[in-house]
Amino acid sequence: MSCPAGRTVVLVHGAFTDASSYAAVIPLLLREGLDVVAPAVPNRGLGGDSAYVASVVRAIPGPVVLVGHGYGGAVITVAGVEDNVMALVYLAGYALDEGECLGELQGKFPAPPLAGALVRTQVSGRGPGGTETEVSVDVARFPALLAAGIDSVAARVLAVSQRPLADRALTEDAPVAAWQTKPSWGLVAAQDRAIDPDLERYGYLRAGMTRYEIDSSHLVMLARPETVVRLIREAVEAV
Repeated sequence: MSCPAGRTVVLVHGAFTDASSYAAVIPLLLREGLDVVAPAVPNRGLGGDSAYVASVVRAIPGPVVLVGHGYGGAVITVAGVEDNVMALVYLAGYALDEGECLGELQGKFPAPPLAGALVRTQVSGRGPGGTETEVSVDVARFPALLAAGIDSVAARVLAVSQRPLADRALTEDAPVAAWQTKPSWGLVAAQDRAIDPDLERYGYLRAGMTRYEIDSSHLVMLARPETVVRLIREAVEAV
């Protein structure tokens, strides 16, 4: 069954990936008759990233279902307050509360295996001396930690084409929490080694979301695209 026409699904990628992380989902959504936008998030900080996604959403003439994966969940938590956002969908994502930062929420739970594989690099940026720290994942460990269950060649491509995250994204507070006023859905990746699945459960429960759980690694959109599309379809049809 096709979804109602006139809805746009905006797919927000997370840290260490880009919009190609939705490559298995986008064709299925288009087949449903939905308009799809998958912007390239700068991954430079929660304030700037959410402002950028909000500007993309404002330019869309009609209702939007906003989908966020991983760090993208934090981004849609802020950008989702735009008037034309009808629903939020979190995929193995951070559902921050108002005034909360990623580091604070992460600190409530044991560090995931990913924490030991993070690489910090000084690059040109907005910090003192014109530099800033960005975070990436050790290339050799990326497939096992983020992409288990995905084609091994595709996982290696993802590993060497990462979109790093500015370190300051971990400490910037969310000024708002769109899930307080927008209907929301959350998908827990039970085999997630990048974000503690209990953290995902906690954020979704706190927000009163419609919650589902699936036996998947962090990149659930590539590992289980049909399940992700069913969840997005449910959100679209509900609003």
